[in-house]
Amino acid sequence: MHLAEDGEGPLVVFCHGWPESWYSWRHQLKALAEAGYRVVAPDQRGYGKTDRPEAVEDYNILQLSGDMVGFVDALGETEAVIVGHDWGSAVAWFCALLRPDIFRAVVLLSVPYIRRSWMDIRPTEAMKQAVGEKQFYQLYFQEPGKAEAEFEADVPKTILTVLYSASGDVPPDKRWRFLFDKSETFLDCCTVPKTLPAWVTEADLEFCTEEFKRTGFRGGLNWYRNLDRNWELTPFLSGAKIRQPSLFVAGEFDPVVTIYQQAFDSLEETMPGLTKKVLVPGAGHWIQQERPNEVNDLLIEFLASL
Repeated sequence: MHLAEDGEGPLVVFCHGWPESWYSWRHQLKALAEAGYRVVAPDQRGYGKTDRPEAVEDYNILQLSGDMVGFVDALGETEAVIVGHDWGSAVAWFCALLRPDIFRAVVLLSVPYIRRSWMDIRPTEAMKQAVGEKQFYQLYFQEPGKAEAEFEADVPKTILTVLYSASGDVPPDKRWRFLFDKSETFLDCCTVPKTLPAWVTEADLEFCTEEFKRTGFRGGLNWYRNLDRNWELTPFLSGAKIRQPSLFVAGEFDPVVTIYQQAFDSLEETMPGLTKKVLVPGAGHWIQQERPNEVNDLLIEFLASL
C-alpha cells in the first residue's frame, strides 16, 4: 500500500472514494497535522501506487476493511479515527462496525451509513426493481470492461467531467444524472465544463489524469462489482448501529445524498454516537476538495471533542 502522511499525534486515517486517490485529501493532510494529529491517507486497493489484484472478488468489503486494519497495525498504532469519503465512507463504517476496538471514532463524508436489514434483497436486484426501464450507474458498472473502455478512451476528459458534473458548481440542468436511458453511457449523463472549477487546478487535473492513465479504472470499478458479494458476506450486520462518536458531512447538492435520502434521514437512529450532521451550502459531492476550509474546521472540532 502506498500512503501519504504528515504530522505527529493521535492517528487519523483517510479513505478516498471513486475515482480518486490519496490526493483527494491533500487539503486535509497539512491542516490536521498542524492541529496536532498524525494524518495518513493511503491509496486504497486498486488505486494509485497500491497493488491492484486481478480477481474481482479480491475487492470485497471484508478485504477492503481488512486492508485498513492491517494498515493501522503496519503504522505501529493500536487505534485510529477513520474518515471516509464516497466508497471510502463505506470502508470507514465497516471498519467501525467490525473493529470498534481499533476505530474509536468515525467520520463519513457524502455517503451516509446505509444500514442493512433482514428484509433486504440482493442489491443489484433491488436496483433493477427500483429503476425499471432506466439504467442506474452502479448497474452500468457491473460488466467488466465496459465502463473501463469508456473512461480510458480520454482520461483527462473523464476525470474533469466526473469532478465537475457531481460538484456544486454545475447548473441544476447540467448535473450528473445517476439514472439514464439504456441507449446512453455514463459520460452522456455528465457535462464537460468550458473552464476548470475554482477548486481544481491544472496541476490537480494532471496528477489525477496521470494516475488513471497508468492504472486504468478497473481496480476502482471492481469495488462496485462486489455489491452482491458484500451483501452475501455480511448478513450478521443486519440492524447494526455505529455507536462510536461520529460526524457526517456532505454538500447541499450532493447527488449521493439524494440517492440515499432515507439513510441520511435515519442517521440519528443508526449512528447513536452522531455529534453533528452537516450539509454545506452550495457544495456538491467532492466536499473535502470543494470546501476544504469548512471540512477541516469540522474535522478539527470533532477530533478535539473526543
